[in-house]
Amino acid sequence: MAKPATTVDDQKAVEAHVPQKELGPVFKAASGPARWADERLGIATLSRPFIRKVFPDHWSFLLGEIALYSFIILLITGTFLSFWYKPSMAEIEYEGTYQLLRGVSMSESYASTLALSFDIRGGLLVRQMHHWAAALFLAAMLAHSLRVFFTGAFRKPREINWVIGVAMLMMGLIEGFAGYSLPDDLLSGTGLRFVDGLVRSIPLIGTWAEFFVFGGEFPGSLIVSRLYIVHVLLLPAIILGLIAAHLALVVYHKHTQFPGPGRNEGNVVGYPVFPVYAAKAGGFFFIVFGLLTLMGGLMQINPVWTYGPYNPAEVTAGSQPDWYMGFVEGGIRIMPNWEWHLGGTTWSWNVAIPGLGLMGLFFGLMAVYPFIEQWVTKDKSEHHIADRPRNAPTRTAFGVAAMTCYGMLWIGGGNDLVATQFRVSLNAVTYFLRVAVFVAPVLAFIITKRICIGLQRADEERLLHGAETGVIERDPSGSYSERHAPISVGEAYTLTQHKQLPALLPAQDGDVKAKEMRIEQLRRRATRFYFQDDLRKPTRAELEEAQHHGHDDDHALTAGHEGNGSSNGHHSITAGTQQNVTHQ
Repeated sequence: MAKPATTVDDQKAVEAHVPQKELGPVFKAASGPARWADERLGIATLSRPFIRKVFPDHWSFLLGEIALYSFIILLITGTFLSFWYKPSMAEIEYEGTYQLLRGVSMSESYASTLALSFDIRGGLLVRQMHHWAAALFLAAMLAHSLRVFFTGAFRKPREINWVIGVAMLMMGLIEGFAGYSLPDDLLSGTGLRFVDGLVRSIPLIGTWAEFFVFGGEFPGSLIVSRLYIVHVLLLPAIILGLIAAHLALVVYHKHTQFPGPGRNEGNVVGYPVFPVYAAKAGGFFFIVFGLLTLMGGLMQINPVWTYGPYNPAEVTAGSQPDWYMGFVEGGIRIMPNWEWHLGGTTWSWNVAIPGLGLMGLFFGLMAVYPFIEQWVTKDKSEHHIADRPRNAPTRTAFGVAAMTCYGMLWIGGGNDLVATQFRVSLNAVTYFLRVAVFVAPVLAFIITKRICIGLQRADEERLLHGAETGVIERDPSGSYSERHAPISVGEAYTLTQHKQLPALLPAQDGDVKAKEMRIEQLRRRATRFYFQDDLRKPTRAELEEAQHHGHDDDHALTAGHEGNGSSNGHHSITAGTQQNVTHQ
């Protein structure tokens, strides 16, 4: 007869019974210094909660990682470039390797950029890696912010983290433009002239602001050295601080996760940071690094030697800014020529509104949207389960409308190239975009919302009738129908896990105080705009009726086609949705 296992209450006795693992030679060599540091700094105690932190495993979460890794690569490549770059606008005569510019007068900053491109071993590779990493950094941040927006991951308790992300994106745009302007070639100088116009368009103080920024009349002799300090010191420090705060809040609030079986607002289903996530993240960093190295070596970007040194009297034909600043230039290009002349001053609304106002409106709306939605819904609960975009059709439609508006402005930033490439009138392109920038977002909003509601109907059909199999059957009466297969319990749970908020009727007298009635009526009208068209999830009664109907169909089909094995699968879905429906 087998004896029961021995139970040990003493923890030390338990540890004594656990066999000690033999460490390899590398870990044995590292254990001594690690133990010494831990005894003095408590590294293991401090890091234990973090390394056991669980993160969900979904491809969309890699977008934020790409942004982080791109920034690290920017710091590495930027440090290399700073060893040889000279942030000076002092005039010299070029005597470097590039023969076509020998003897040409240029600034030291442009000459040092040419030296990095032709005379420093690996300089051109690192310079192009730096430029590609900057473009990838901003693209990844923008894509990451779209993922957060469309899934509702900005809701409580992550509103502050969303605002930090918006500030990070804004700092990234300014940082990218500052770096773009440092070579002092003809293209970057044209971009600086663009900024000079923005600064001067500030009402009343524009001229004084220009003299303050440029150290005199444009282009002055200080702007490159000032931009260099902003680019390598001030903005990187701010972005590093924002990244640290952003990551700290991610750890504190825990990560959002997509709906699915076993996932709720109180847990996170995924892998711990160490060893699984650390290994994945480390490998992914080297993938990003390798890809940027290939891009820097094989894909030319910003060939400054073809533009020549900056001359305020010259402009590069067909000049375009980096993609992330294209929407601002597009706004200015398609803006009508509106100006005021008051008391000897000129108010250049044709530059100030699309240039300064557009960026303020863009980032301002991004920052306040979580609070607007929270005011509409009055939803104070915490949200750790991400929404499927189709289940928030109005929010998704707003996002697509904003992307469409951004796209129209982006096209406007290259309206001259559009006109020449497609052989159409430049004026026709401009007039079209002046209308499209307002009409296209409205159309995109309507179409996107209808698509989301259509996808909701497809989910409802899948819940109530199962998955389509493509198998067509004919019953004894001669009619045809498609066989449906049962969906899994996990899929049924995923399709019904989201919360639904009501569209409120107008407030009646006595519902709220008289002085608050107007605001409450506005809020309730907003709830109807947000939620009135949403498709309601099937109730428990509807699911049970579908189950019962499925059994009846199965019996009828069996009687008419005994042995044909047909089934529509309704009986399988109630177990997957019952728990969620009872929570409503």
